[in-house]
Amino acid sequence: MSAPSSPKAPRKRHPLFWVPSLYLAMGIPNATVSIVSAIMYKNLGYSNETIALYTSQMYLPWVLKPIWAPFLEPYMTKRSWVLSMEFVMAAALGLVAFSLPLSDFFRLSLAFFWITGFASATQDIAGDAVFMTTLPPKEQAKYAGVQGMCWNAGSVLTSGLLVTLTGRLHDGLHYNWIMSWMLIIGFIAVCLALCGVWHLRVLPPGEPSHLHGRGFKTAFLSLEETWVSFFRKEKIWMMLLVIFMYRFGEGFIERFGQLFLMDPRSAGGLGLSNTAIGNLYGTLGTAGFIAGALLGGFFAARMTLRRAFFWLAIGLNVPHVTYYFLSIAMPHNLALIGAVVTLEKFAFGFGSVGHMLYMMQQVAPGDFKMSHYAFATGVMAATKWGTGSISGFVYDAVSKSYPHFFLVVVIASIPPIILARFAPFPQPDAASEPAPVGGH
Repeated sequence: MSAPSSPKAPRKRHPLFWVPSLYLAMGIPNATVSIVSAIMYKNLGYSNETIALYTSQMYLPWVLKPIWAPFLEPYMTKRSWVLSMEFVMAAALGLVAFSLPLSDFFRLSLAFFWITGFASATQDIAGDAVFMTTLPPKEQAKYAGVQGMCWNAGSVLTSGLLVTLTGRLHDGLHYNWIMSWMLIIGFIAVCLALCGVWHLRVLPPGEPSHLHGRGFKTAFLSLEETWVSFFRKEKIWMMLLVIFMYRFGEGFIERFGQLFLMDPRSAGGLGLSNTAIGNLYGTLGTAGFIAGALLGGFFAARMTLRRAFFWLAIGLNVPHVTYYFLSIAMPHNLALIGAVVTLEKFAFGFGSVGHMLYMMQQVAPGDFKMSHYAFATGVMAATKWGTGSISGFVYDAVSKSYPHFFLVVVIASIPPIILARFAPFPQPDAASEPAPVGGH
């Protein structure tokens, strides 16, 4: 594929011209594929088990990032990869929208979501590389907050405001669900196309790779060297187990939490509308997550990661009891439901800082820091893929009882805390900088 490019290389722009829009364009498709798709299929009448199984497979592109990342280096610039993937995602999501009225829309839309996922994961690799190779370390720290906030703004736009809008189109204007989702998915596609047009003008090229222009064979040898050096790291297998298990319970909640909130009360859910879900996840939940992440970053910086890690793991995993509480109490008060969901997202934000810093400071250091960080985030994505894939079977195994399902989640949250207590720290303590408030 040839990259879209302007006739002349863009002149050097201030980071505020491109950092916010770049990470907004990274957050939008991630949330669309991982969160919005599940809500859409729920509205279109699919069962929880089907949604959990098929939408969880969409995490695979992020799991597999370390495999194809080195193969991007010899071909095109980092900027060209970002631009190409933004236009690919716009086209793929446009095709999702156009496929919805068709009789075979489920398989077609899944295929186009898969294309979006692979393009999004590729954009993540190239976009992070543009950021890391364009800005010096001091500037990276300066704009890390902007980076994270804009990534989350993309998530808020899609999983919050636009999901709310589908509810208003359906309930207020009486559009059917197919037309409502066609309009919203089409709007997301247009947003990504506009990001691509903007980045044609402002996005810097990033530093050329040492593999640039050297062909497939060199990339393959680089991949081999990257893998070998990664698995030679001290205590790497225990560190990977810690990374995989750290958010194990959260993986079940991320997939089934929104389905529980949407299911009718006759099925054991809370029966919330799209409008209410959008408000909970896109506004209150996101605000709680950001506040928790900022507090977690401050906590880790004051204590150092080695001393804070166990407490951050407790902070993330213990509040999973909130969904068990909701499934038992079945409150009707939307303010109470919102407060409980916000508390869980606050705890997730607080504890996730430990996860990201552990990967940055203990797993990534070495000659292949960027690639090894991609390895670690791939393992993190494997948790979402694995828990999402089995969550429907767990739900069936407990007779589709939400209280029993969330009790299993609470029990599954105990091993991550134990592993965090014994997590290896082969690298010396670093002065912890605030972690990016993002999830990619």
